[in-house]
This record gives sequence, C-alpha cells and structure tokens, in this order.
Amino acid sequence: MPAPEGFVNNKFRTWEDVQRAAVSVLDSLSRYTSPGGARIVQAIPALTLTKLPPNLKDFRDLYGHLLVLLPEAKDMGLASGTDPKNAEYWGTTRGKDQRMVEMSAIGFTLAIAGEKLWDPLSEKEKSNLANWLGEINDKEMPDTNWLWFRVFANLGLRSVGSDRFSKEQMTKDLDHLDTFQLENLGDEPAASIDGIPGLDATTAGITAPRSRGWSRDGPEGVRQLDYYSSSFAIQFAQLVYSRLAKDFDPIRCKKYKVRAREFAREFVAYFDETGRAIPFGRSMIYRAASASFWPAMAFANVEPPAPLTWGHIKGLYLRNLRSWAALGDQIWSDLGALTIGYAYPNMYMSENYNSPGSPYWFCKIFVGVGVRPDHPMWTSQESGHPGCGSKSLTPSTIALDHPGHILTHSGGHTFLLSSGQACHYPLKHTCEKYGKFAYSSAFGFSVPTGAYTLEQHALDSTLGLSDDNGDRWRVRRLAPDARIERDGSGGIWLRSTWEPWQGVTVETWLIPPSPEAPLWYLRVHRIRGAEGRGLKSADGGGRSTTEDGTTVQFQEKLVLNKGLKLGPSAQLERSVLLLLKRARSDSHGWLMQTQIPTLYLHEA
Repeated sequence: MPAPEGFVNNKFRTWEDVQRAAVSVLDSLSRYTSPGGARIVQAIPALTLTKLPPNLKDFRDLYGHLLVLLPEAKDMGLASGTDPKNAEYWGTTRGKDQRMVEMSAIGFTLAIAGEKLWDPLSEKEKSNLANWLGEINDKEMPDTNWLWFRVFANLGLRSVGSDRFSKEQMTKDLDHLDTFQLENLGDEPAASIDGIPGLDATTAGITAPRSRGWSRDGPEGVRQLDYYSSSFAIQFAQLVYSRLAKDFDPIRCKKYKVRAREFAREFVAYFDETGRAIPFGRSMIYRAASASFWPAMAFANVEPPAPLTWGHIKGLYLRNLRSWAALGDQIWSDLGALTIGYAYPNMYMSENYNSPGSPYWFCKIFVGVGVRPDHPMWTSQESGHPGCGSKSLTPSTIALDHPGHILTHSGGHTFLLSSGQACHYPLKHTCEKYGKFAYSSAFGFSVPTGAYTLEQHALDSTLGLSDDNGDRWRVRRLAPDARIERDGSGGIWLRSTWEPWQGVTVETWLIPPSPEAPLWYLRVHRIRGAEGRGLKSADGGGRSTTEDGTTVQFQEKLVLNKGLKLGPSAQLERSVLLLLKRARSDSHGWLMQTQIPTLYLHEA
C-alpha cells in the first residue's frame, strides 16, 4: 500500500477535501490494528519506551477519527485496552508515564463524541475505562504542557458523568497552567499601525510589536517557546478547551480566546507564502500539527484579529496541508503509515519519547473537519499570506520579545533570527533545535550525525569553535544574556553572550535584512578569552543542494540555491576560506544530502 491516495492527491480546497484526506490517512492504519483494536503493530523502527507495554495503541489519531466520525470506529480498542484481564490491556499508569499522552486524546473523544464511544459500552467496560482513565489524577506529571493531558482526561470523564472525574484536580491543573502565560511586555499604551495593536509607531519600518498571547512550556527562568507553546500543545489545548468547557468555565474560556487572537497576530509570521512552517524546536516529526492552531481557531469560533480574516485563516490552514501533500510518498512508509522524520524518514530527527505512532500528532491538523462546513472559514474565499506579496498587510520584519525572535518575509524567503531559547532538560540535539542563529521555512536545519569533523557536526546557520584541530566543535547552547535591542530610529537586532568553554565568551549580534539588502542578514561575533588556545571557527550558512563540494577563497564564491542567496560573505583581513562542506547523509530535515557554505578561520 503506497502513501494514502486521499491525502497526497488532494487539492485541499474544501471541507470535503480535508475530510477525505483524514479518512485516507486513518484508513491506512487498519492493517496494523490488533484483533481487539487496542494495539497498533507497525513493522518500522521504534525508539525505546520502557514504561509502555509493547505496541500500546497510539490514540493520537483519535483527533482525526472522531472528527470524521468513521462508521467503523466502534469502541476503537477502548474496551480491550482497559480490561485488566484482556491480553491487550494497556497496563497500570505510573508517574510521568507516556500512557498519559494517549489519555488526553481519549478524554477529548469522550467529550466530543461520547455517544459514539461511551454509550455502546457495557457497564463493566465503562467502569474499566473510567478507572483506567482516572488513574491519571493521583500520578506525578511533568511541570509542562503535559498537565493538559490530565485536563482532557478529566473533561472526558466529566462529559460521561463518571465519578472518577476530579473537579478539584482539573481546576488545580488549569490554574497552574495559567501561570505559564507570559505577561505583555512594555508599560506604554498599545499603538496601532494598519490595525495591528501593539506596534511601536516609531519603528514602523522594522517593527517591534510587544509579544502577546505567549506561554512558556516548562519551568520559570528558561525561555522555551516553540511549537508546544502554540499548535502542538498550549494554544491548541486552550482553544479546544474553550469550546468544550464554555458552559461551565466561561470566564477562563473567554480569556483563552482573547489570548488566541493576540497570539495569531504574531504566529502568522512563522509561515511562508507556500504554507510551510519554519522548523524550530523539538518534535518536528509531528509535521502538519505545527499549523493546527489555525483550524483550532475556527473550532473554537475565535474571530480572527485585524488584519487577518477567515480567508487568511483558511489559506494558512490549507496551504500547509498542500505543502505536505506535495512531498508525495516521502513521509510515508511502504505500507502507508506516517514515518518518524520530517520531509523523509529520518531517525536523527527523532526524540527519545517517540514511538511509531508519535507522528500521528499530525492528525491535530484535521480538527478543521470538526468545524461545520457552513462556518466562515470554509465559506470564505482563500486569501494569500498577509505578510507576503506586493500588497502586504503586515510588516516584512517583526521582532517578538518573548520568544527572542526576529522574523522576516523578504525576497520570497521566510526565516527567523533567534537568541536565548533553550530546552529545559538535556534534549538530544538541543543546540541544533534551539540554539542556531537562523531557522528557515525553505532551508530547514541540520543535526549532527556524529561527534567528529565538520561533516558530522553539520554546522548550518551557526558558529562552531574547535580547540582540537577541527575534530570536535562547540556551538551555542545556553545564552542567558540574550535580548532584542532597538536604537529608537528603526534599527533592531538580537544580541547574546554565550560560553563555549569556561573563560571563553562569544558575543553575537544578529541583524535582520535591510530594504537595501533584502536577502541578507548580518552576523557579528566578538570572541574573548581565546588567546593561545589555537581555536578554529566555522560559521555556516543555510544548506545548499550544490552537487560538488569545493574549497575556494571566500571572496570568490557566492553560493546560490534555487534563486536564493545563501552566502556567506565576509569582510575580514585574516586568511579565511569559504568551504562548501558536504554534510553526512540524513543530517538534514528536508534533504538526505546537503552541503553547507562555511566561513572557516584557522585561528579565531
């Protein structure tokens, strides 16, 4: 069975198109489902999940199943998986258990379609399901977006009238999750430029809106604002909650809707005119889920903030789906299942918490099928990206203080400059997922495939330093002193300080493109404490698809890729080479084979 036909050969214009895609994606899982429906067995590589029984069904696909209301869904394994005497029993939930992830999706389905999944169960089966789902209420959970899993488990229990529902625990979790919300920055009254509240009128050329609607994902003191702050988790969850809980928690739901409107004005900058999101942060294997915020706005019936319209929301949603369909069979296994990877199967892009079913968070994008076909999102004419084209409604460059990002739509290229973000725990490839200088919707990013040489480190869009003659390279990981600076007359840049070794500091400035040079951004590095260490430096640009790697003098080479300038260029008096380094295979999220234009300095 090849890639799901209803997805890859889909124009994605209407509600019916998205429904057909969802059915096609989910039907492809039928061959993997166990007799009792509680487990999915995929013959593809899986990462180790020691806390889970083998082949626990990944219920992330329920976000698609229940919204398309497949007739064959039946109990979808809920009876078998929650029966302690059944061979397919999922087991008892422990603290910080991956089972909690699946409990969230099950709770969601009970809340939205309990008559389909709950009502047909026998009293014993209902008791088993409620008891199993209720186990989450007295277990330790990470102090992150995971708390939403327990909220949705309780929403499901509440919707079916189970005595395992804990109002006290749900309220406690919601109150704590609200502390993740970041306050608006700045004391001055919000100005308005072209209907966009919060833009500083003195910097209309390169604007500096005050960040609104953002939530951190993790402990205080760590700046981690990735797609978990938006489509993967927090904003998505708030929107779904605001629809399901509007009758009994109206004040909180209204607040979530207000924050979604504020957030939408800024989140739109993370998408390009073709629909692609800028890859950034962990869990990129969830792919289309990065755009699920847009249909979730319609699911919660949150009116778009000016200058956005329902036509813009529709375009952002459907273009993202088209961008994934355009990859054809690249992201699918030979038997039609979503693979671990990004634009192709790639275990280097995985996380230690992934299983074969993890890519099915993809199905969050199908929440749009839960929006009635006569909703304005579906009846509006699709509009292009509001920040692209000759009649742009939003600035070409914006600076977002909370995430520490400066985002640019210029010359057909959408990218961000970043400083100060980090994961709050030792994530694999954390430097590459959070610490690079630039992230692009067109060029993606690379991760190391080994610990030695530039080729294995794959240093795109970052500065690497080596003190052992180029065997091992250190890059920016933590930059606690990172901030956006403004000069009051339109100038804006990112400034950060980081330490590759104790006693060695690097100060880095990242300056976005100017109207005179719309395709270039500028990096400036000042290295202190390196005297006598014999350091080598390698400053990598965006990846290139050039066939042959060469080493030339930097003044003689400008690397081009499909009409976009990748650089790098420099003005230095020292002996610098521009190396076009062939990175090791599968180091990149978009392409299996890449080369990286790199400014190489023999002694920093």
